[in-house]
Amino acid sequence: MTQASTSAKTLTIDIGGSGVKVMVLDAMGQPLTERSRVDTPNPPTQEAVIDAIAQLVSGQGDFDRVSVGFPGVVRDGVIETAANLHPSWLQFDLATALTSQWNKPVRVVNDADMQGLGAVAGKGLELVITLGTGFGSALFLHGKLVPNLEAGHHMFRKGETYEQQLGRAALEQVGDKKWNTRLQKAIASLEHLFNYDYLYIGGGEAKKINFDLPPNAKIVPNITGLLGGIALWRE
Repeated sequence: MTQASTSAKTLTIDIGGSGVKVMVLDAMGQPLTERSRVDTPNPPTQEAVIDAIAQLVSGQGDFDRVSVGFPGVVRDGVIETAANLHPSWLQFDLATALTSQWNKPVRVVNDADMQGLGAVAGKGLELVITLGTGFGSALFLHGKLVPNLEAGHHMFRKGETYEQQLGRAALEQVGDKKWNTRLQKAIASLEHLFNYDYLYIGGGEAKKINFDLPPNAKIVPNITGLLGGIALWRE
């Protein structure tokens, strides 16, 4: 690590379908500020969300670089899918836009990827799923990210995807009991599909889980999505 990287402050941003959150971390990934949050604007256009981010960031003090988790496929800082936001995001270069806004280096990844970077142990095959507005996923092999997994949009059961069966809209429609039954089936399906060593479950709706998880699975705090931002800058 260079001297600059050992003292760098990282602004981490977690863009979600229901909320936008920010925090500043020190070089070791420890919080320097309190997490700040606002509801995701409606409609969630890129202009409205970037305005919301700017308002949050104004209260976070100084920083040297920026990590962003976005709910969709991201390639080289450009948004390729945004199922739970607005079509205006498609092909939008978010990394360049934020670099221009703050004159700081910016790295943008999928939000489940960033949550996973903050959660995984770096041993074997580890799967991360996030339960929120949608259904996010990230896969890691010995700590290395397998990019652009997006398992949430793959078929799960009854002609519907994991996201259609387990996203927030489904939870509100069918209720906690049926949603939990579906989630148990999803975990069994994912374990057979990936043969992972460990499963991490995050997102705002993980608190609704009311069954005993398998021994190779655990719930991770929602703040992990921000804490993973420091990992984007590891050499």
